[in-house]
Amino acid sequence: MKGNVLVVDDEQIVLRSCERILSAEGYYVETSLSARNALELLKENVYDLLITDIKMPEMGGLDFIRQVRAKNPDINVIIMTGYPSQENIREALSLRIVDYLPKPLSPVVLVEATKKAVDISKKHAAPDQEDEDYTKEAAAKLDDIIVDYRGRPGSLIPVLQEAQGVVGYLPPVVQRHIARGLNISVSEVHGVVSFYSFFTMKPRGKHNIRICLGTACYVKRAEEIVEKLKEVLKIDIGEVTPDKEFSLESVRCLGACGLAPVVVVGENTHGSIDPVKTGELVDQYR
Repeated sequence: MKGNVLVVDDEQIVLRSCERILSAEGYYVETSLSARNALELLKENVYDLLITDIKMPEMGGLDFIRQVRAKNPDINVIIMTGYPSQENIREALSLRIVDYLPKPLSPVVLVEATKKAVDISKKHAAPDQEDEDYTKEAAAKLDDIIVDYRGRPGSLIPVLQEAQGVVGYLPPVVQRHIARGLNISVSEVHGVVSFYSFFTMKPRGKHNIRICLGTACYVKRAEEIVEKLKEVLKIDIGEVTPDKEFSLESVRCLGACGLAPVVVVGENTHGSIDPVKTGELVDQYR
């Protein structure tokens, strides 16, 4: 099994859908129709990931997460909702969620978010890995950045932005360095890095390719584009080609639904992509 996942939602159809999709990917999935029942399950079992709705009649998702955090501060949490708001997202972020999924759920996005969150959970206690871009010089620059921002309200995001500028991305060793420097938990840093799309935990190639997997793009064969790009570049989502020319990312929305399906290469937006001709798009940048 890849990991144990608990899904909480007051809609049976959502629970069945999540269970079907994640079980097929090798995860052990338990479900609950109520937050109160889920709290009992959390007392009895150990989970690598909790996925919960925000709007539930008996107990709201944010109150539910607060109670979970009080007893299990380290569990990774993903929220999902059909009624997103900036206020809810900010509050959820303060509770250290690691991702946010809009409804209706895209199977590809659900699987990707689950994999990322479970990987974080399993590696959370691991020692720092060596990283060729995390040099002594880079570490010293990170210390200077942290000193400049330490004690300021809302310092984490600007520190992460400058750190990404120094290292090029935010691998676990850099996140741990920042957490120690700002005296905050690694989970909090993980939550911010994984939540905002402009942060990346993977190195990027000279030409970074982002594929939109939002609902509008997904129904217009975005998944086929992903598979074709993986085949042409011989890399997976989140990886970089050996020559560091291309990297591949998926995103939830690029704000160009009228052009679906959409692929962005660097700063260039390409709309109405035909999956069959995806290789021709890559050839433009070789």
